[in-house]
Amino acid sequence: MAYDEDLADRIRELLGPIRGLDEKRMFGGVAFLINGNMAVAVSRQGGLLARVVPGDAEALLARRHVSPMMMAGREVRGWLHVEPEGVKTKRQLAAWVTRCVEYTQSLPGK
Repeated sequence: MAYDEDLADRIRELLGPIRGLDEKRMFGGVAFLINGNMAVAVSRQGGLLARVVPGDAEALLARRHVSPMMMAGREVRGWLHVEPEGVKTKRQLAAWVTRCVEYTQSLPGK
């Protein structure tokens, strides 16, 4: 399955002219990086991969359409998978993208 190009375009629109922004195709999807750190990605399985404050992950998992991000059968700490239903509206997507950007901008650049 190819990644959702429409979702990628919606994220591009929200990210706008963020300083240090880069985009890379990774793992069959597309990732958006800030100062070399991956912030958010469009998953080839559908939906969004969201980088969050690791301490916030447990509370965010209680939300509908949110699950741990899994890679090679293992949970990736500080990352969540948000199903397409959880980012249908601009408001839903903007909330996730803002959360991801704010956390990623707090990290040291690579």
